[in-house]
Parts: sequence; structure tokens; C-alpha cells
Amino acid sequence: MAEESHPPARYVKLTRDQEAPAEDILPGELNQPVHVPQLEGRRCPECGQVLPESYQPPADEPWTTGICGCTDEPESCRTGMFCPCVLFGRNVEALREDIPWTAPCVCHAVFVEGGITLAILTAIFHGVDPGSSFLIGEGLMFSWWLCGAYTGIFRQELQKKYHLKNSPCDPCMVHCCLHWCANCQEHRERRGHLADHTDASVTIVDPPPVEEMGMPRESSCCF
Repeated sequence: MAEESHPPARYVKLTRDQEAPAEDILPGELNQPVHVPQLEGRRCPECGQVLPESYQPPADEPWTTGICGCTDEPESCRTGMFCPCVLFGRNVEALREDIPWTAPCVCHAVFVEGGITLAILTAIFHGVDPGSSFLIGEGLMFSWWLCGAYTGIFRQELQKKYHLKNSPCDPCMVHCCLHWCANCQEHRERRGHLADHTDASVTIVDPPPVEEMGMPRESSCCF
């Protein structure tokens, strides 16, 4: 069988003019990222991972307790009534492990308890002129608005963590109007979700008895 004849390979020697590129290539120009539309889609806002097309975010759920259900847990109700700064600090510490409970507690005590004390002293002492009382009132309203915005941020983080609805309205508005009730509700919600994770059924299995290897006993024979 005759072998097929292939034409001999010919090598063309390039001249200096042919070796020069038409455009200058800058250093690193060939290492630029490639745009691939198939790989670009919805990404997770937390980790940045690409989500599949069939992914549906979990729907927001209602709160397990109402905004006015403070009496459902008497201990947190008493703490939220007489020491709301302590209860708020505990809620923030459980939500953000990098923040100790003392920092939000002191901030809450300065803006809320301190503002209430200043308002009471202003109402008791009549020596304050109306102009100064008006300025003090404006300062108290501004500090209360700051407190509502500050505490509403952590309520929003709690809703984002457990996929909760805005109930009864925006988190900042809830704290501006119903601060004590919202503080107790967040504590009950957090305790309820922690209890759901810790109440998982655990099966306890006793280990088998330990067997010791001993010398066999010599059997005695009677003749």
C-alpha cells in the first residue's frame, strides 16, 4: 500500500519588520479579567457567592410575640421597665459578639435615662426661662430621635438575621414611639429563637460494658 505523500513543511523566516506588532502591548494587558455573561448573576449580599437562577429568598416571617406582649415574660418586662439600658445592652451583645454589653448600655443611659432626668428637672424647677426651656426641649427631641435611629439599627439587624417583618412599622419609628415595648419584644424574640436551636432532640446511648481479658480458671476434677 502506497503511503500518502505529504508536502514538505516549509518554514518562513520573518523579517524584523514582520516581527514588530502593529500595536504596542502594555505590561499586564494580557492578564485582564474576561467578561463572561453566563457567570454573572445574582449574588448573595452576605458572602458574594453567585446564586442559581432558581433561588428564591426566604419570605419574612411574623414576630413570635406582639409588640405589646411585655407581660409574657415578667423578668424581661421588669428589666425593660426599670433598667432598659441593661436589657438593650444584653440584646446588642447577643446580636453582635464584637460589642460588649456595657458600651450600648452606657450610650442608652446617657441619651434616654439622662434625657428623661433632664426633662423632669426642667419641669420641676420653674426658674428656667421659656427660651431656655424651648432649647432644652429641642435638645431632648433631637437626642430621642438619635436614640430611635441607633436602637432601630440593631432591630433591623435582628429582623435581617431571623427574616422578620417590619412590625408594626419601620424599626426606627417603632423605637421612637414604643421604645420600651420594642426593647422587650426583641429580647423575647431572641430568646425564643435560641430556645428553638437548643431544644433539638438528643439521643443518649450508653456505652457497652468494658470486658477484661483474664486468665481462664483451672477446672478442678474430683476422682
